[in-house]
Amino acid sequence: MEKRRIVQLFSALLNNAYIKGFATLSIYQGQGKAVCVPVLNCYSCPGALGSCPVGSAQFLLASYKHQVSLYIAGILTLAGASSGRLVCGWLCPFGLLQELLNKIPSPRWQLAPVLKWLKYLVLILTLLLPILWVNSAGLGSPYFCKYLCPAGTLEAGLPLGLGSGQLHPLLGALYYWKLALLILLVAASIMIFRPFCRIICPLGAFYALFNSISLWRLEINPARCVSCGICTNICPMEIQVTENPNHPECIRCMRCTQNCPFEAIAYTRINPAPIGLTGEIPEDLRT
Repeated sequence: MEKRRIVQLFSALLNNAYIKGFATLSIYQGQGKAVCVPVLNCYSCPGALGSCPVGSAQFLLASYKHQVSLYIAGILTLAGASSGRLVCGWLCPFGLLQELLNKIPSPRWQLAPVLKWLKYLVLILTLLLPILWVNSAGLGSPYFCKYLCPAGTLEAGLPLGLGSGQLHPLLGALYYWKLALLILLVAASIMIFRPFCRIICPLGAFYALFNSISLWRLEINPARCVSCGICTNICPMEIQVTENPNHPECIRCMRCTQNCPFEAIAYTRINPAPIGLTGEIPEDLRT
């Protein structure tokens, strides 16, 4: 098993390690919930030990004072500025689920480029709607969590809604809308690599803003690159790697670095000394 998959599995287990919650269909409300994790992981998941940044930010924005949490903004900015969308590729439990679904044999579809811009609109609406769309008391609502988030449906809606008989009479049109959306995304994930991350996820959109300026990023050594196209063909996010190795869609899965026969792609912590990018490719390998 590749290292990234091991890290993904460990992250999913660590974020949802409250076993008692699954056994009793209850929500952990201990001190850990004061900690905001950097990935999309529903607060109401029976196993969740921490708080989802999107849900937490929306809850504060929707409050009477429409507060902005510098704590949440700081955690997300630190994660993005240090490594861009590496969090998406290595730590996100819902991203892991989509990747596992994509391993099911099926026809493969490519996304229309315009769809990749939708997540930025979702990010803007996620931040603005709780402030602008309020009730008579001046309170908003966590609209992304309420109407869109498939991770919340999977991690909280299904186990709590279907597992607790007391909640069955309360399940209405909104619950079935979100269930239908989850089913659609599950089906899409079989044919498209990580469709939620590429089209809808506001957290992925936020981290994408840092890809080209993060301290940890990819670099190409032009002295070693022969433009063979292997990196682009192997990229699951459909990126033209040699044109822009730090494209906003890159989730740092490192497939390009692992499959480059000339070791022309590697990572750098900061500008001066890209790791593994020293020296030109020998003439015999070029041919």
